Amino acid sequence: MIWHRFRIMTIAAICLMLPPFCPRGEGGDQKGASAKYVPQIEKKIQEELGSLETLYKHLHTHPELSFEEEQSAARMAKELQSLGFEVTTKVGVHGVVGVLKNGPGPTVLVRTDMDALPVTEATGLPYASKVRTRDKEGKEVGVMHACGHDMHMTCWVGTARALASLKNNWQGTLVFIAQPAEEVGGGARRMLQDGLFKRFPRPDYCLGLHCDSRLPHGHIAYAEGLLLANVDTVDITVRGKGGHGSAPHTTIDPIVLAARIILDLQTLVSRENNPADPAVVTVGSIHGGTKHNIIGAEVKLQLTVRTLKDEVRQHILEGIARIAKAAALGARAPEPIIHVDLDDYTPAVYNNPPLAKKTTTLFRELLGADKVHEIGPVMGGEDFGLYGREGVPIFFYFVGTTSPERFAQAKKDGVQLPSLHSDLYYPIPEPSIRTGVLTMTSAVLNLLEKK
Repeated sequence: MIWHRFRIMTIAAICLMLPPFCPRGEGGDQKGASAKYVPQIEKKIQEELGSLETLYKHLHTHPELSFEEEQSAARMAKELQSLGFEVTTKVGVHGVVGVLKNGPGPTVLVRTDMDALPVTEATGLPYASKVRTRDKEGKEVGVMHACGHDMHMTCWVGTARALASLKNNWQGTLVFIAQPAEEVGGGARRMLQDGLFKRFPRPDYCLGLHCDSRLPHGHIAYAEGLLLANVDTVDITVRGKGGHGSAPHTTIDPIVLAARIILDLQTLVSRENNPADPAVVTVGSIHGGTKHNIIGAEVKLQLTVRTLKDEVRQHILEGIARIAKAAALGARAPEPIIHVDLDDYTPAVYNNPPLAKKTTTLFRELLGADKVHEIGPVMGGEDFGLYGREGVPIFFYFVGTTSPERFAQAKKDGVQLPSLHSDLYYPIPEPSIRTGVLTMTSAVLNLLEKK
């Protein structure tokens, strides 16, 4: 996930866990048409669990960076082919699309992402990633599934297996996609540009899930409506005039100028933006200079910008350019180069309210109302929102992946659990797989069930 830090959710009665897969209503009785298939789903999960956990550990040990997911894509394609899906590969670089038709009815798209992050793993797990590679800038980096995409792929495969085994109980069309490059925001766009909704059956609904690093397994979190933020990537090249460090008066120091810009950028949120409209401007990287006694010619800044409203997004982006140019003008420096990477832009994720209500009503029956948590919008980002911008109802939700004991201890000690993108994050495999496969399979059946 294009993510810096997931907002901590206050969930009062979360520490004492009930058996995670007892389908029940609030009174303890099973309700709802799709819930009746839970015994069959759970039986299938139990049959496949060993294989799925092995798959998860393999994927965790063999991560691939964005747009380099060749082996992961091949494995996802092979899994779908073995289940009878009609599979197309290399959709939007390494994207995989599998179609399974089962009579007349709606079309449901289920998405997983595949890419990992340039993070050196420090979990100490026996199956920890030891992969090292070079990024697009040629730097050697470690590679890790620090955002849980390995778990996403595993739950996706488990859901495909479960639905294939239950074909007598549903009708319609499944479109299972394995998407590249979610972490850099380009994967969904590439697949759409390559004809995802034109070459293949156009979905009536799109479903996706994501690991939550700070929620116990057996729990899920969601929002009806706005869930995740707009995400923009901005690069600023601050230009100056280089020279000797002993004679700064003969130069225009871009490091001083960059520092001024960084400080002034903070006023965009604190003094120009309505406090009721959340926004974040973070300078995540600053690079400039080569030696103690040299004033260089330029400094490079890398920013991430998060907004919930399109009009706020526009104001913030215009403000960044205005502040950077004004600082340069004040220092008699060359105008800075400002690049907003529209190819990496991801729009806010807006869950279709009727679809969210229909799906989470079922989740409460499956897991218990105390394990299904409605949250407000958070400033993380996800390119899953692009599918919704195409006019298709979407629903995206979070699956808890940490142990209840670890959660309770962290709460007791007043410390934060590792966030997504941390080199210390890892999901608990078996119960996380169970929750992911049970909820996603049930959600699809809830839309495709035979009448």
